[in-house]
Parts: sequence; C-alpha cells; structure tokens
Amino acid sequence: MKIAIVCYPTFGGSGVVATELGLELAHRGHEIHFITYRQPVRLALLNPNVHYHEVNVPEYPLFHYQPYELALSSKLVDMVKLHKIELMHVHYAIPHAYAGYMAKQMLKDEGINIPMITTLHGTDITLVGNHPFYKPAVNFSINKSDIVTSVSQSLKEDTYALFDTQKEIHVIPNFIELDKHRNEQQISCQRSVMASKDEKIITHISNFRKVKRIPDVIQIFNKIQQKIPAKLMMVGDGPEKEKAEALCQKLGIQDKVIFFGNSNEIDKILSYSDLFLLPSETESFGLAALEAMAWSVPVVSSNSGGLPEVNFEGVSGYLSDVGNVDDMAENALKILENETILNEFKANALSVAKQFDIKNILPLYEDLYRLAIQNSKSIVQS
Repeated sequence: MKIAIVCYPTFGGSGVVATELGLELAHRGHEIHFITYRQPVRLALLNPNVHYHEVNVPEYPLFHYQPYELALSSKLVDMVKLHKIELMHVHYAIPHAYAGYMAKQMLKDEGINIPMITTLHGTDITLVGNHPFYKPAVNFSINKSDIVTSVSQSLKEDTYALFDTQKEIHVIPNFIELDKHRNEQQISCQRSVMASKDEKIITHISNFRKVKRIPDVIQIFNKIQQKIPAKLMMVGDGPEKEKAEALCQKLGIQDKVIFFGNSNEIDKILSYSDLFLLPSETESFGLAALEAMAWSVPVVSSNSGGLPEVNFEGVSGYLSDVGNVDDMAENALKILENETILNEFKANALSVAKQFDIKNILPLYEDLYRLAIQNSKSIVQS
C-alpha cells in the first residue's frame, strides 16, 4: 500500500508513534510518505520505501498567523496525485484531520476518492480539541474521517463524552519496538557515569508541562532518597523545568538530580534506570511508561486516563491517586528496597511491554488500512 502519514515532527508522543509506525510499515514493504513541516526527530531516511515531503508555508504580510492547514491540504493533494497515494493516516486531530478532509474534498473534485484514517492521541481531544475555539472543527473532522482510532479505551470514552459523534472509534494502543540492540558493556559504563554502584537510578521523561506534575516527581524522589541512596534523571524540556530546578535547590538535592533536556539517547538512559516516575494529572496512554517497561524498568504512576491500561498494578509497578506523593514514594520504596523484589518487577515490566510490541499492534492498523481502501473503491464503483 501507498500511505501518507501526517504528524507533528516533534519529541511529543503522537509524532514518535506516527514515525515509528511508518518506519515499521516501510520495513513490511509498504510505501510511506511523511508529510509535515519538518523532518520528524526519529525519522531515518535509509529505507527506499520511506519518503519525506516538507510543507512550506510562504510568508505573506496579509497573514498575522501563517495558514499551515491550507499549505498542508495543498501539499497532500499534490503528493497524492504525484505518488498515487492510496490512503492518508493523520495523527492528532488539530489541524491534521481538518486539513486531510479539505484535501479529500479537493481530490474528489478531480475524481480521486482517497480514504482518511484519524488517530486521536490525547490532548488533541481532552485539552486543545475541547477548547471552544476549536471544538466545532475537531468534531466535524472526526465525523468526516473514514475511520477513527484512539490509543486507549480511556481516550475513546473521553471522545464520546466531549464530542457529538456517533463514529465508531477503534482502540489501537500505542506500541514499543522491542528488537533493539543492547550493548551491555556500553550500558555499564554509562551507568557508572550517572550514579555510584549503591545508588538506585530513578527516571522521569516528559515535555515538562503542568499536566506532568513535575513538582510531584521531585517530591517523590526526595522522599525516596531520604530512605535509600538514589539519583534522579530528568529528561525533557518545557515550561516547568526552571521551577523544578529551583525546587531541587530549595530541598537541597540539586547534586542528586540531573537535568538532561531533550535527548536522542533515551534508550541509553532507560537501560540503566531502576524505576520510572509518571505522576501525571492525566495520560491518554502513557507511552513514556511503556518505553521504560520495554527496558525492564518498573513504573510508579498515577491511576488517571489510560495509565491503568499500560501499567498493571502490582505487576509492572504501582498506581496511586493523582497528587498522592506519599503513596507513590511508599510504592517506589516497596520496589527498590529489596533487590529480589526489584528484579521481579523488572522482569514483569518487560513481560507486560511485550504485549505492546509493534509486531502485535501493526497488523491492527494494516487491517483498517485495507478496510478503508476497500470501502473507498466500493464507493467509486457504485
């Protein structure tokens, strides 16, 4: 199949999922065309089945804000016609589903009926998409998509609650690629740089927005390090980072916390981590938790959104109510204080992560692709 993938090219979860999905589809022989305003951060163009098309938004003094969705729609039309693309898969509702629908309508006028699958990832529905300025357009885009998917049952329920749609929503969870090379010698060396042998390594990875509850991460770690030797790895960047650094200074633990900023070496950091903290206000899925579990890292998280669908209570880690830092710290110590228990949780975390291996998830998307293409052909023939 020839598939166009529209996504954000940033470190955020939706862009990462879309990129890795496209790369795996290319490995399976499909022709994949990424269409966005910048090359996605995890996109490697070393496969002849992978193509990247940049969306350029020309500067024009009339526009106070440059109309990206118009440029994207036009680019989609051009690429579909040039490369005979059979299907559009848009990730994140705003503005991709709206732009995709406009492209569909323009192509329809030229006798081309191309189906569009929209994948909902989270804040495009619960936060941004639910804003009064955007809600009508998002609602329209969902209803006009040929097929809609969400990354968790929780997000599916949120979508039905927040929007006026009768569209069937297929739940296809996020995934992890487990077949990654692990150099144990390199991992050992990296770990010794970050912490001494007797220190446990706690990790948090996010975009440092308020919804991630960054102060809770610091407070949980502070309680942990009062009981056992530990270091905290803070990976990512965002508006809450400076406040987090200030809180570490206030608590006197700045020498035990390392702020990495955005990193392309997340796998290396996770490979030597002992515990992952994710106390978020909400998570549509919890991809960061899954990535940690794939490296045998147990997770202590909140119980909101889709997290209980990924982090299994008492198996891969523990779940607590949002904001209950005392309970999260206690759960962390349950895992970390006993080496035998820690190793059990590490093994369980990897076992749970295997359920979300991309090889198990990707066929679910392929089945929907074939269904969408078949339905579009039936419409043309009728």
